[in-house]
Amino acid sequence: MPLKLLANRLALATATQTSKLEGRLAREADIRDAYHLAPAGEARGPDGDLLAFWRDAGRLRANGTGEIADLVGADFAGEVSVWLDAGLERVRSHGPLASCVSVLRAVLEVDDRAERAACLLSDIVLARALNWKQVLPVTARRLTKAALRDLAADGPGAELTIQVRILGSIEETIRVARDLAQRGAALQAVAPKLRAKGSDAAVDLFLTEDAVAPASMLAPRIRGTSISMTSRAARRFCDRLVELGVAQELTGRSTFRLYGIAP
Repeated sequence: MPLKLLANRLALATATQTSKLEGRLAREADIRDAYHLAPAGEARGPDGDLLAFWRDAGRLRANGTGEIADLVGADFAGEVSVWLDAGLERVRSHGPLASCVSVLRAVLEVDDRAERAACLLSDIVLARALNWKQVLPVTARRLTKAALRDLAADGPGAELTIQVRILGSIEETIRVARDLAQRGAALQAVAPKLRAKGSDAAVDLFLTEDAVAPASMLAPRIRGTSISMTSRAARRFCDRLVELGVAQELTGRSTFRLYGIAP
């Protein structure tokens, strides 16, 4: 199972939903573009930064408290351990879903606009409760602003509503993981047909990244390697994957294209 690919795909979906929770309503395509098409060293803007936040979250070790505090920011750093410990204590008495809800409520009681931090800490409690080594962005994917508002106000049925939504997100994550495993296997099966220099390394990149920009991630060097690839070869390589049915172009544009494993 390409776990990093799963984490990055979940990060994009979670960033899109978090944008709604925070009142910005950015589209998935706009968030993806803001992150992947920003020139190196230049600001990505709020949409790109939101995706960067959830991609970083998906690389957290479930027990890495210091890394977690850095990600949620100075305003909450002092409370992180307290919230997580309380959430894990609730796991023992009420189960993982109830512990996720308790962490969400604790953060939102301090700041009702801290949706992304609340959802991240819920994800961490969930990962620890289920003995995952890595945090996966799960909690936010089906939450709504109204549901979180009801939870913060201790509304009737609010806790159960949140639990049902998180459970639905977990079930959806399992389906996504299963699908990506199948798609990844299909990509690996056609890899011997690819003749381009560096094709193995390029395939590995597609098995980790939800979106690949040929102009910057394959050329002039395949990211994470010292293998060179021209811009033309990178574009031809990606188009070949599309022809073979194992990748798709994600933007619909003729320029500044992004490619990813076919859904």
